[in-house]
Amino acid sequence: MDGSVSTLAPVFAAAFATGRSWDAFLVGLAASIGAGISMGFAEALSDNGSLTGRGSPWIRGVVCGLMTTLGGIGHTLPFLIPVFWTATTIAIAVVIVELAIISWIRWRYMDTPPFSDAVQVMFGGALVFATGILIGNS
Repeated sequence: MDGSVSTLAPVFAAAFATGRSWDAFLVGLAASIGAGISMGFAEALSDNGSLTGRGSPWIRGVVCGLMTTLGGIGHTLPFLIPVFWTATTIAIAVVIVELAIISWIRWRYMDTPPFSDAVQVMFGGALVFATGILIGNS
């Protein structure tokens, strides 16, 4: 969830501030990779595995970092399409799918009640998304 949601604001702020797909792609790529590096180190350094029994810190860090990066790349890739509104429309559709998948995973594997989970994920994602659009249009 971190990669998908945390990169929404910068990607869409850049998209709406510049109106150029390539600029949004570069910002999304930087935000995704930067978030992945940050989350990877945070996870790897959080404990050595003996406290929580969650295994090797380096493996956890690499997996967490890669998945965080992947979460941001999903809605960044559509901005490789040079037509701005086409890229933006597809990116928005990808965001909706990403948030729905996150909500489903949280319901299925984390025993979160489906309605409250959907509200939390979709509402949180919508707030971050709207923040990016509002800042980009200011």
